[in-house]
Amino acid sequence: MANLKEIRNRISSVSSTMQITSAMKMVSAAKLKKAQDAITAMRPYSDKLTELLQNLSATLDADSGSKLAENREINKVLIVAISSNRGLAGAFNSNIIKGANAHIKANYAGKEVHLVTLGKKADAILSKSFKVVTNDNAIFDDLTFDNVSVIAEELMDSFEVGEYDRIDIIYNKFKNAATQIVTTEQFLPIVAAVKDVPTTTPDYIFEPSKEEIVEGLIPKALKTQLFKGIRDSVASEHGARMTAMHKATDNATELRDALKLQYNKARQAAITNEILEIVGGAEALNN
Repeated sequence: MANLKEIRNRISSVSSTMQITSAMKMVSAAKLKKAQDAITAMRPYSDKLTELLQNLSATLDADSGSKLAENREINKVLIVAISSNRGLAGAFNSNIIKGANAHIKANYAGKEVHLVTLGKKADAILSKSFKVVTNDNAIFDDLTFDNVSVIAEELMDSFEVGEYDRIDIIYNKFKNAATQIVTTEQFLPIVAAVKDVPTTTPDYIFEPSKEEIVEGLIPKALKTQLFKGIRDSVASEHGARMTAMHKATDNATELRDALKLQYNKARQAAITNEILEIVGGAEALNN
């Protein structure tokens, strides 16, 4: 059995760790509220904008459609993997890495695959297996629509010039603090709505022309889609970290209590031994 000093040192170490994890949990909880409000407010707008774009794209002729809606034979693919710059968030980052590998293996086996990583954790692992053309890890330091728009424009330009035939986004979609869903979305080409359901096709009045509206709407919708994915990932990160730190604090509390019990037993045993030695010495003197 460990001596009393060793147990005291372990109790002190575990208590310090518990204070750190508890503080990290509270910080993540505070950040989560703000991030959750942001993504909850943004989703209806983003979903409606995407729906509108898909419906309009489905009504355009092949010759009048945008290059960003052009379906080509898939030879070269770009995957945008959104993770985080920091760890201590449970399986948040590892799920993105596993999801990216599984998605590529299932859909693009034998194709040339490049990656754009947003977050140091995905870049550190995925760069060992795939070519990472861009790793914009600073985007989370100043997450604004304008900064995300720059990345979205680069993706659109690379697709328009034919550098890539398909661009997908992989991120953690926020459901609640304990649940994050690895989500894969097709970024480019634009997915048109199904044409064979005429009863659900809205009747639009176009001013100016349909083509001009689509050309103006596409960049905005794509920028919004990417911004929503990053916002979702940020909220998921804070939720995952809060949950992980909550579990870590509970585990540290249990370990500290077990060590205190062990310490008390060891201390009681030491006192009992001292009493027995005193009694034995007194009896020896009397004899």
